[in-house]
Parts: sequence; structure tokens; C-alpha cells
Amino acid sequence: MTDDELRIKSIHYRKRLLKYIKKANAGHTGGSLSCVDILNVLYNRILNVSPGNFGEPYRDRYIQSKGHSVEALYVVLADRGFFAESELETLCRHRSHYVGHPTRKVNGIEQNTGALGHGLAFSVGVALSAKKDGADYKVYTLLGDGELAEGSNWESLLTATHYGLDNLTAIVDRNNLQLTGRTEDMCNLEPLAEKFTAFGWSVRGADGHDVAAMTDELRSVPFDLGKPSMIVAKTIKGKGISFMENDHKWHHGVPDDEQYEQAQQELDALLAEYE
Repeated sequence: MTDDELRIKSIHYRKRLLKYIKKANAGHTGGSLSCVDILNVLYNRILNVSPGNFGEPYRDRYIQSKGHSVEALYVVLADRGFFAESELETLCRHRSHYVGHPTRKVNGIEQNTGALGHGLAFSVGVALSAKKDGADYKVYTLLGDGELAEGSNWESLLTATHYGLDNLTAIVDRNNLQLTGRTEDMCNLEPLAEKFTAFGWSVRGADGHDVAAMTDELRSVPFDLGKPSMIVAKTIKGKGISFMENDHKWHHGVPDDEQYEQAQQELDALLAEYE
């Protein structure tokens, strides 16, 4: 799959996640739009995981710590064939497994997440298990920058370094916004890369919407043998929709009919650029 084919796929993912959020009248719109390019690269270029090998011990593991952005993960898993996309018509309905955070009741989901600060701890445990078993699978996790205020993340960062978990890669969706405003106004994170480095991780930065750049970084892990790898991915909350970009009000905002039509038209215009 070429870079342009991957970029086109990201646009379709955005159209679909907006469709299901609109239908459900619920969802985490801004964060799903900011991380979907990262998931696109992971599932279409990097991860050794598929409906055919999910459950096999040799598969790679992906754990979405920022579980509230599950709509992006759902549309990617559906596209990869883990379940029929028509099942997303039940998103957030009574008795549906497709709820507002990842659950292992959905095929392709490794861990229940969404209580922020848990995903990295899960990932450290899985990566440590692989080391002890002599297994060669890799573990990947996606963190929200807002959840870095949770102290459990920093305990996990230390533990990963202590055990030399170079089979672990963490990605921070650095969109600089959380539910109530800018991350730096809620709990200052900077200098973020330097903090991760001080905790013993090998750290790189990348444009989280540049599929080629994210591919290069993810194909380069581990960045240093004996160290876990961290990618600080610069992103835009609400990416791709003009009136949603960089607006924390779209953290879990749902577009009305007029806004939905405008969003789809803007994404269609992006698709037209590739025709």
C-alpha cells in the first residue's frame, strides 16, 4: 500500500467514525480524529496481527490506553476484517458490545481500557511476559497527552526501563488538548521528551498525521537496544474538520445535521485531491 493509498484510507476512516458517532449521538470525536492516522499506520503497515492470528501467542499486541477514542479503533478494526462494519450501527446501544471504551468482548481488542493511566501498565506487563517467555512479539500502546497527569504512567515508565523492555513502543497522541482545555493549563507536561528521556526511554518525535514519517519511526523500533521506545506524535485534535480542529469542545462533541454535512463535504474535498 502506497503512502497516498494510506492517506486516502485515513480520510475514509474519518468519514466512517463521524458517521457512527453521529448515529449513536455519542462519542469522543476530537481525539478519534487526532489519532486515526497513527492507527492506520499501525494496523496497515506495522502490526503482525490479523483476524487470522488474533489469539495466537506470536502476534503483536496493541493496547489503546486513550480508550475514549475507541471510535477510531473500531473503524480500523472493521476495515481489517475483525468484525463486520455493519456491527458499528449498534454503537453505544443497549446490549451492544461496541461501547464508548475498548472491551475484550469486541474481536481484536486486547485489553479493556479507558480508565486513564492503565494502558501503559498493561503494556509493560505484556512486554515483560514476552521477555520472560523468550517470545519475539512486540507491544505497542497509544497514550493521550491528557492522561499523562496520571501517576501510574510514570511508575510504568520507570518499570519498563528497569527491565530493559526494548520490545515495547509507546506513542503519545500529543494534540495539546484534553476535556476542559489545554493540557499545559491543566497540568504542565513540558519538556515532555526530556522527561521521558530522563526516565530511561529512547525518544523521538514525529508528525502524527504524516503516514510516511510515522511508518519510518515505527519501523525503526527499538531505537536503542535495551531501552523501550517512545514516539511523541504531534497531532491536531479534530484533524481534518475545519471547525473542530484545535477546539477542546469537540473532545466528545457530536455534530448536528448541518455540521455533519459540512464535515463530510470537507472530507470529500480532500478525497477529490487524489482523483
